[in-house]
Amino acid sequence: MTTQARRDFLKLGGLATGIAAVGAVAGTVLTAQKAAAQAKSDSQLRTVLDRGKLIVGTGSTNPPWHFEDDKGQLTGMDIAMARILAKGLFDDVKKVEFVKQEANQRIPNIATGKVDIVIQFMTVSPARAQLVAFSRPYYVEGAALMTSPKGKWKKYAELKAAGKQVRASVLQNVDADTLVHNALPDAQVLQLDSQANTFQALDAGRADVAVVDASTVKWLAKRNPDKYVDAGYAYEAQLYSAAMRQGDQDWLHWVNTCFDVAMHGHQPEIYTAAFEEFFGEKPPEQKPGFPVI
Repeated sequence: MTTQARRDFLKLGGLATGIAAVGAVAGTVLTAQKAAAQAKSDSQLRTVLDRGKLIVGTGSTNPPWHFEDDKGQLTGMDIAMARILAKGLFDDVKKVEFVKQEANQRIPNIATGKVDIVIQFMTVSPARAQLVAFSRPYYVEGAALMTSPKGKWKKYAELKAAGKQVRASVLQNVDADTLVHNALPDAQVLQLDSQANTFQALDAGRADVAVVDASTVKWLAKRNPDKYVDAGYAYEAQLYSAAMRQGDQDWLHWVNTCFDVAMHGHQPEIYTAAFEEFFGEKPPEQKPGFPVI
């Protein structure tokens, strides 16, 4: 083959070869049993495939991440991420058992093997990464500002211009003042002992703005437009990931691959639908070309 012919072959044939390869994979009947035979015997991947269902630790009281719908069924973005894994393992989104747990049980339940994986709006941190293996992130959370349609100031620019007049409610913690002042340097800070009381202060007019998670602001403002307004400012980004037992590279690599395909590849249906339902917006558009992952 001449040099030019080789160039033409590569230029014209590369895409066709790739599509053909995808078609070949799609046409292959790869059962969970056959897949289990390929996994290392001591990997959680093989344990899950042999068991025939995935066991996921998660919560049930924090929309839009994990909560119960009108029929008492778990739903939310974390639940959707678990369904993505069940689909990848068994081609059946229902083959997953959820273990409801408090946030402080997330790491212990991984360490004791009670669950295969935890998907429960878990923030990635260097300290936690010493105890568990984190998946690739599937959401970037942040703090955001929520106001009332009846309030004097509704949008971020108005709140910032109002300076010391603004009263901000926030969940009590050692960093609460700093969290508020990073967005509103001159605001008065009202620290409260629960998230519910943070909202109640805004409802009662004792606060002009509530500083809470960005996903919570989107969730509440979309469903209660007569009660809450997204002030249009999010900051203090942090990563949410699934967490697994350390030292199992096959399991970790498989979970990452499954999330990548759902978020950036050719199987985006579950992730996209969940993103739109729980955050009220479309995820970033997937475009052929250089990967943005």
